[in-house]
Amino acid sequence: MRILKVEKTQGFTLFELLVAIGLGMSVLAVVTTTFIAQAKVYNAQEQIKEMEQNARGVLDMITRELKMAGYKPNGGSFSGLPFSATELRIQADVDGNGSIPSSGVTLEDIRYSYDSANIRITRQEGPGGSVEPMANNITAFIFTYVKADGSLATSAADTLVIRQINITITARTAKPVPNYAANNGYRTYTLAATVTPPNLRL
Repeated sequence: MRILKVEKTQGFTLFELLVAIGLGMSVLAVVTTTFIAQAKVYNAQEQIKEMEQNARGVLDMITRELKMAGYKPNGGSFSGLPFSATELRIQADVDGNGSIPSSGVTLEDIRYSYDSANIRITRQEGPGGSVEPMANNITAFIFTYVKADGSLATSAADTLVIRQINITITARTAKPVPNYAANNGYRTYTLAATVTPPNLRL
């Protein structure tokens, strides 16, 4: 008869097991904390990038359309940049008929406005066009008109002598950024441009 020899194997004690679990949990906590911190930084950078692109995109579009202001290949009596304190109007005789329609939807009378209730810039194609949001999270949309003599236009009486426009746009992040105390946690970005439409010679 063969006798089986059973060897005793040494296992872990309860204390050793608890120490190992404790160390593992500590490492896991450090890794998780680092991951969360990195995710917050990444999200903040994404918001800042989106904010900057938002401001640049709308300013670029307004600037391009402003360069058409006053275009009238066959003459006409419209100004190109009618003075308004509440909306930026850009008039251009795209179809060459010598006039700008006073009603309906038209690309000959573009209107940019600031919607303070929804903190955004809107765009409208003619007096009959629908008001479309162009850029969200905009905290300021300021424009001033410059006359031919270099002074600022102050009323509709200056409309025919407007030759240039200064634009300032301030955007903010969509949500507060962690660890940023100023401005209630919102990062802001300001862009400015001075545009001289070539059809409105100084």
